[in-house]
Amino acid sequence: MKEMIRENDECQNQDMELDNVAKFLQGKTILVTGATGFLAKVFIEKILRLQLNVNKLYLLLRTSNDKFATQRLENEITSTELFRILRDKWGSKFDALISSKVVAVEGDISSENLGLEDSKLREEMRKEIEIVVNSAATTCFNERYDVALGINTFGAFNVLNFGKKCDKIKLFLHISTAYVCGEKAGIILEKRFYMGEILKGTHSINIFEEKRTMEEQLAQLRCHGAPDKAIKSSMKEFGLKRMGLPLVIIRPTMIASTYKQAFPGWIEGVRTFDSFIVSYGKGKLTCFPANPNTIIDVIPVDMVVNAMVVAMKVHYAERHVCETIYHVSSSFRNPLTLSDLRNLFHCYFIKNPWIDANGLRVKIGQLTFFSKANRYLLLMQMKYVLPLKVLYLANILCCQRFKKIYKNLNRKINFAIQLAKLYEPYTFFLGSFNDGNLVELQRVAEEQGIDLVEFNFDSESIEWEAYMMNIHIPGLLKYGIKS
Repeated sequence: MKEMIRENDECQNQDMELDNVAKFLQGKTILVTGATGFLAKVFIEKILRLQLNVNKLYLLLRTSNDKFATQRLENEITSTELFRILRDKWGSKFDALISSKVVAVEGDISSENLGLEDSKLREEMRKEIEIVVNSAATTCFNERYDVALGINTFGAFNVLNFGKKCDKIKLFLHISTAYVCGEKAGIILEKRFYMGEILKGTHSINIFEEKRTMEEQLAQLRCHGAPDKAIKSSMKEFGLKRMGLPLVIIRPTMIASTYKQAFPGWIEGVRTFDSFIVSYGKGKLTCFPANPNTIIDVIPVDMVVNAMVVAMKVHYAERHVCETIYHVSSSFRNPLTLSDLRNLFHCYFIKNPWIDANGLRVKIGQLTFFSKANRYLLLMQMKYVLPLKVLYLANILCCQRFKKIYKNLNRKINFAIQLAKLYEPYTFFLGSFNDGNLVELQRVAEEQGIDLVEFNFDSESIEWEAYMMNIHIPGLLKYGIKS
């Protein structure tokens, strides 16, 4: 215990020299939902690296009990390579320090009161929490409709309602996505979308009507023994309203590996556009439906986290209840086109070829883009689907002799077709995300003396060739493929 006190005293002495964001975080209690997600992990690590003297970080995790929640904290968060800097810094004291500041809580945002069954813990949290960071979401494009609606839409309501009941609540920070805009074209502003507003084609959305329709559809499906309906994309931020406290909505675009912090290149899993990079490097992707002039809006994860932390500092306990939306994006001020990205990963794999399972270098050619999605699908039908049907008939005539070959090819062809359909809204996207509010946040942060080197979220500072060639793709192959 005396050692812990000495450590805290040392941290307090260090605080005198820290950026005022670190001083702001001292003594704060923060609830983080979706804590095992990629973005949330980087946020948690940043907070602990900046200010170990936070009062407490409550991390909401989906498990069957608090014991398993603690196991998930250790297995999926603090044991990851991302926390290497903190482990090296604190050495043998790392686990004790984490235990003293981070509380893993079993819960579920799709349930009332976040599924917190321990009434004593629930009341303790309500008495202490000052900031709620809601980053819980399902990002699977093919998620079941009821699951997506329950987590990404009504889950946000549940978290907001829980935050409203917290005695000391000063700020609600919600992580959404810039692509909540649907398939709008042109310059997309940092503004709220209203329930019923048309986002795609001629269809408007009312989440309560959508919930009723979803429940009716599920009842019919279950009545007939059919699987639940799946969707290609999911709603996230409809229906969030101020409701009496400052609300900050962060809308990042496609989140990529760390640019600088905690160290360059860390990423977890293969994310969005990374599927193209990996498939291309393996020699499995030779063509794809896409507009080469489409801006592929990418932003490093640590820049998103820096914007989150600075927004917390600037908007905490604002006198006037307000709602502020930030696009954390690159398309408006530092655009990267699909053609640019194609050239960069082509160059990378020419210099650093993929080594296959037999130890041989994979030869690659230039990726071909189809400017019309239907032309790509026609090619797939003529070149792959029709021959596959012939193989199917041959397999029947030959007493299932080609069964394994057919199943393998059928799986790969269906995957390629589904991938093209899923990514079509992105590869033909005609919008550009204005980030005027984010630029203003940067100005205010500078006025307040915040270190914008430590908290860099300026997309103009990204040099795309250096980032992709030296940081992102090597990091993806080292950490993303591994995870």
